[in-house]
Amino acid sequence: MIDINRLLLRKLPTIVAILLSGMALLASLGCDSASKELNELQQAVWQNPEDPQAYIRLGNAYARRQQYDKAVDSYEKALALNPQSGMTVYPALGAAYFHRKQYEQALEYFKKSLEFSPDDSLRFYDIGNVYLQLEKCDLAINAYLEAIANSTAFEEAHYNLAICYIRTGQKAKAREIYAWLQDKNNYLAVSLESHLEKDN
Repeated sequence: MIDINRLLLRKLPTIVAILLSGMALLASLGCDSASKELNELQQAVWQNPEDPQAYIRLGNAYARRQQYDKAVDSYEKALALNPQSGMTVYPALGAAYFHRKQYEQALEYFKKSLEFSPDDSLRFYDIGNVYLQLEKCDLAINAYLEAIANSTAFEEAHYNLAICYIRTGQKAKAREIYAWLQDKNNYLAVSLESHLEKDN
């Protein structure tokens, strides 16, 4: 009679090798698909060097891969070709500079994007985030309040506003937001609670 355990032990290295090669193949397919997309977008730019949308799509692909220098370059080319693409490009440039921790440039582009949509809650939120990183909480508070005025259910803006209130010693206002978040977003409420307790 065959001892199954002994047989499995002998075959284990082969089974492990097959599993590992299968996993490597799957990983390479994912990389190949990402590389293929990037190559196609680069080809589109080379074939249509006057098409700002091609540069925007390429910039977005670079940004998704956290290649922010290349993303900025693509976005700036799109903007040079069509200044009206600023509606799309300014927020993308702001985000790329934000991720590069170049907050002053990020702020400049987020503010420029408001020229196209002056009531855009996301842009005010982005501006608040820049000011928060620059430790300019009073300016961040104003930006978050604008974001909330245009979108009252903007939970993340409420949360960041509460963080600013904590940092500026306005704990009562932060607690009001905490009470509001308890009904809206438990994850953010719990996180805010830990900030409130830390500051006691």
